[in-house]
Amino acid sequence: MGFRDFISTVATVLPEVAKPARRPSFREKLLWTLLALAIYLVMGEVPLFGVAPSQNDYLTYTRVIFASQQGSLLELGIGPIVTAGLITQLLAGSELMRLDFTKPEDRALFTAFTKFLTILVAVAQALAYTLGGLFGPVGQISPSAAVVIVLQLVAATVIVMLLDEVVQKGWGIGSGISLFIMGGVAQRLFWDLFSPAPWNSGGRIEFYGLVPFLLGDAPKIGLSYAIFRDYVAPSVFALTITLVVILLIIYLEAARLEIPLTSTQYRGFRATFPLKLDYVSVVPVILAAALITNITFFSQFFYFRYNPNGANAFINALVRFDPNNVQKGPVGGLVYYITSPRTLLDAMQDPLRALTSTTFLVVFCVLFGRLWIELSGMSADKVAENLIRSNVQVPGFRRAREPVSALLNNFIPVVTVLSSIMVGLLAGVGNVLGVLGSGTGLLLLVSILLQYYQLLLKERIREEAPAVARMIGLE
Repeated sequence: MGFRDFISTVATVLPEVAKPARRPSFREKLLWTLLALAIYLVMGEVPLFGVAPSQNDYLTYTRVIFASQQGSLLELGIGPIVTAGLITQLLAGSELMRLDFTKPEDRALFTAFTKFLTILVAVAQALAYTLGGLFGPVGQISPSAAVVIVLQLVAATVIVMLLDEVVQKGWGIGSGISLFIMGGVAQRLFWDLFSPAPWNSGGRIEFYGLVPFLLGDAPKIGLSYAIFRDYVAPSVFALTITLVVILLIIYLEAARLEIPLTSTQYRGFRATFPLKLDYVSVVPVILAAALITNITFFSQFFYFRYNPNGANAFINALVRFDPNNVQKGPVGGLVYYITSPRTLLDAMQDPLRALTSTTFLVVFCVLFGRLWIELSGMSADKVAENLIRSNVQVPGFRRAREPVSALLNNFIPVVTVLSSIMVGLLAGVGNVLGVLGSGTGLLLLVSILLQYYQLLLKERIREEAPAVARMIGLE
């Protein structure tokens, strides 16, 4: 049985959300979107059956990207979906999986393969978490308990996959993955700002959240301490850098080159095709950060599985962990230099790591950015084809794909690389400087919020003024 036949057979048993028979109203889409987000957040509060609560979170570095919650049904979060998407993107980009994305049957095959791979990745990660000692010392979890834990995690992944499909197939607005990341980062940012939880800073107990600290503890301790605190808890410096990064992200989102367009159907109608400086959006950051997160997680698994005493020189050269402080992440080896410092103090103590981790993130953002525009139909050829199909043309250019594509090729490849570098730098430098919610998380949160603002505007135009929507190509 060939690859196509196998995936076609598997697709018949995979769970699937049907597309709506009619276009839902704006209110219905908004309701489905909020419902999907609410279900996701509730799942993050449901504890895994058979897993004892733990104060130590060994995967804190995965939480922002994978929108996961420790010890809950969302222990894996969107990790399997993002990882499976990363693998299929690489397979398609390297042409190891030859598919013609202009054909509906090949697109359906790609979607089915991604879903199938998502379930396989969920099984692999659930087994790695369970057998690797994440839920208790290795060997102390009975086989039956391990099976129950793995089944819960895989079932939760299937539910998350279906929630994402509900949003993407037209019932909701935007992307479920982006929605869940936004919800997870917003939770973390709210916690950093307003958490009343106690924080031990050198033997002194103070509020963890910045606002309660400034109102309750700072007047007694001194405002000068509040600027940096202990470089770990939220500080005034972190809040200032966070606001600066937010302004930079908004500027990057707003900056654009506008290519004039005229309609071939409506005389006198003029519009523009906005070529945004942030052309690739946050997709490269999600994929690059997911790659780094997976490398870190699996290196942690192999280290404690096969090198618990740190005696294997080869594994030590790849990665080293401190058994007494696993939450700190890698403390040595190659993996250490591709992961971002956890605090500004860590970055100041090892500036080489800050430089190499940011460089690694930027390089992979560029690679994934170039790959993404080809797979998502954002290349110059595809955009030119879509413009011609929308009955618009560029003044001064023949109404054909070749001249319009040649014009766009002067801009799109350059903007793709430039925007990938910028989002990679914003995320990497934000991580190093210790912005609230992490640099990667803040970039994702603000970018996704801006995208949703634009999507909500478009949905309102489609519903309130369908004729205008057709004229400007929203239909």
